[in-house]
Amino acid sequence: MTTTSDEVWQLLREAQKETECFLREQSEKTDRQIQQVNQQLSKLDNPLWNFIKWELRPVVADLFLKRGINLYEISTEVSVKRAKKRAKRSLEIDLFVAGDTEAILIEVKSKLTQRDVDKHLERLAKFKQFMPRYQDMNALGSVAGMIVPDEVANYAYHRGLFVLAQSGDSVIILNDTNFKPQVW
Repeated sequence: MTTTSDEVWQLLREAQKETECFLREQSEKTDRQIQQVNQQLSKLDNPLWNFIKWELRPVVADLFLKRGINLYEISTEVSVKRAKKRAKRSLEIDLFVAGDTEAILIEVKSKLTQRDVDKHLERLAKFKQFMPRYQDMNALGSVAGMIVPDEVANYAYHRGLFVLAQSGDSVIILNDTNFKPQVW
């Protein structure tokens, strides 16, 4: 069976299309990988991320254990997306710690403000809608900061939030031992 020149050209065009498709897929894959690497690199140079990763995350469970709250599940950058009748909603938690009966959502800022506290209170009110598997747990809130002005710490305290702050080389809970947290 002989192949005509039209058939050869057809085979070449198909091979070219397959090659272009393959190269496009590889390019998209490479772009995604570059984006992931850039995100990771940006965290390395971010003082807030370093505070969360190197100072807060390692001690948070022990801090709360001293207050009688046993926590062992620790996650950073929790992101939950839910769709409800065409509207996409999302919830982001900087640091999430949970045990058998309590879950604590921690909002972390380099300098904590009253607005940050208010936004976190809104987040806490929506938490169980977004993460129903924690429905039977006591959800508690906490805010943390590298810098926590006294008036902001007092504001958060009176709204039932734990307040964590950098103190020298460690992190402490600013709330006194009589503090009763708000439960969501």
